[in-house]
Amino acid sequence: MNICFYGAGSRNINNNFKEKGYELGCQIAKRGYTLVFGGGNTGMMGAVVKGVNENNGKSIGIAPKWIEKFEKLSDECSEFIYVDSMDERKRKFLEKSDAFIIGPGGIGTLDEFFEVLTLKKLKKHRKAIVVLNIDNYYGTMMEMIHEMAEKGFLYEQESLFRLTNNVDETLNYLEKY
Repeated sequence: MNICFYGAGSRNINNNFKEKGYELGCQIAKRGYTLVFGGGNTGMMGAVVKGVNENNGKSIGIAPKWIEKFEKLSDECSEFIYVDSMDERKRKFLEKSDAFIIGPGGIGTLDEFFEVLTLKKLKKHRKAIVVLNIDNYYGTMMEMIHEMAEKGFLYEQESLFRLTNNVDETLNYLEKY
């Protein structure tokens, strides 16, 4: 299974997030899966790919070359696909992945999450989506989603993805999906 991970590339995040990201990468490799990700070498992305690499796993990085102006790219991926735009990057994520894990991240991560969620809602794919809620990072977002549903703006959104709190729960869900 090719598992796409969306998460922060920021160097400024709490070490607990990086530790959980590293644990996720270790488990992806140990369970024989391939990581598909944005190719970053720092933050959550860097921690996950480090865990994959240190456990002899495979990884596919996908990024436009120009993004190196903003973040360092990993030079240890099994395969690296350079694209021209962020839209093309997101299309490649969808094409190359069998499932999606959304870890803590910023605007880019939210953009990726809501796009893949919207495409599932519109029946453009049937792939599993898991929000890995490390330290209740997504608690406020979930409150917002509940409020939007209560006010009639959303329906059945949460049936499209699973909220999990740890790595084992996340990967076990993907394996049963």
